[in-house]
Amino acid sequence: MDEFTISQLINPEFYINLQIAGHSIGIYVVLFIVFAETGLFAGFFLPGDSLLFLSGIYSTALMEEVLPIESDFLNVALLATLVALSGILGNSFGYWFGKKSGNYLYNVKDNFIYKKKYLYESKVFFERHGGRAIIFARFLPVVRTFAPIIAGIVHMDIKKFMLYNVISSFLWATTLIFAGHYLQVWLLNDYGIDLKHYIEYIILFLVLVTTLPVILKLVKSKGGKKEVDNVDQA
Repeated sequence: MDEFTISQLINPEFYINLQIAGHSIGIYVVLFIVFAETGLFAGFFLPGDSLLFLSGIYSTALMEEVLPIESDFLNVALLATLVALSGILGNSFGYWFGKKSGNYLYNVKDNFIYKKKYLYESKVFFERHGGRAIIFARFLPVVRTFAPIIAGIVHMDIKKFMLYNVISSFLWATTLIFAGHYLQVWLLNDYGIDLKHYIEYIILFLVLVTTLPVILKLVKSKGGKKEVDNVDQA
């Protein structure tokens, strides 16, 4: 067994191939991570989009642990459904936590795990986009962790929240898992390219793509703040 390193905690392939006593538990770890990243404020650092994309690539191995199906499509569809259900449960828990905790989180001091700025950024994002923020947030790291919590804090209508919760979770899971699986199938069958040999590049690409909107938003907000400061000084 390879020596464990802290860096493995942000490597989705580590979770997918995780074994205990010779038995693979990847599918259960994937489902828990999806729940944690979409419902527990301490789970914002966990891999989300890259984990789902890689789950699509490793879908056959993952589903063999639960219910092996000969049909390739049904195999991937069941995996996406399980992931979507975990995302729904995660967001539901986040909503409940936000509703119960109220303004408590705004009074918690920053620490290694919790940063208050993430809460404020998610609140602004949520207020700007309303219910659609639940859908948009699924595809944005960090924001997807805090969006359901904010929805609970502002007491968003539970029926409206659950509608967006279900739609966003299935959209997120099916898009990334099916994309990962069928891109792997296409490249392997037509060009002999196995994406499993390029996992590091895939992770890097997905991290850049998913974090770029957040980075641009931060740069834009800082630029706007600087302009305001210059006007005040003038």
